[in-house]
Amino acid sequence: MTVQYFTPEGMLQPVPYHHVAVGTGAKHVHVSGQVARRADGTSVAPGDLAGQVSQVLRNTAVGLAGAGASFADVLRLTFFVTQWTPEKIGDFMAGVEAVADEIGLRLPLPPASLIGVDHLFEPDVLVEVEATALLD
Repeated sequence: MTVQYFTPEGMLQPVPYHHVAVGTGAKHVHVSGQVARRADGTSVAPGDLAGQVSQVLRNTAVGLAGAGASFADVLRLTFFVTQWTPEKIGDFMAGVEAVADEIGLRLPLPPASLIGVDHLFEPDVLVEVEATALLD
């Protein structure tokens, strides 16, 4: 296994992600910011944060697979969410949990950051995610 996840004693627990990932591979995979669009560009789940989170993770899985990787190889995820408030965490996690088994994403998540932003590149885009993975 190229990636090991853990949360050492003395760090905030429990959280829906691991605090640390250690990678031992040599091939870096970077998946650019994915949004809730199908391959033909059509929007998925307009106005629905949970639905968009599920789709961005599906799109990320496709990008990882294209490089010969999977979520098991992910070192880090960075989420950008428009108009973030802590009250949105339920919808956000519902989107993660709805798709986790389908795409092979184990919970807790790999080390992750969730960054609130004013807006993303188009008004209907509520969330974007970037992934970094490591392969042997």
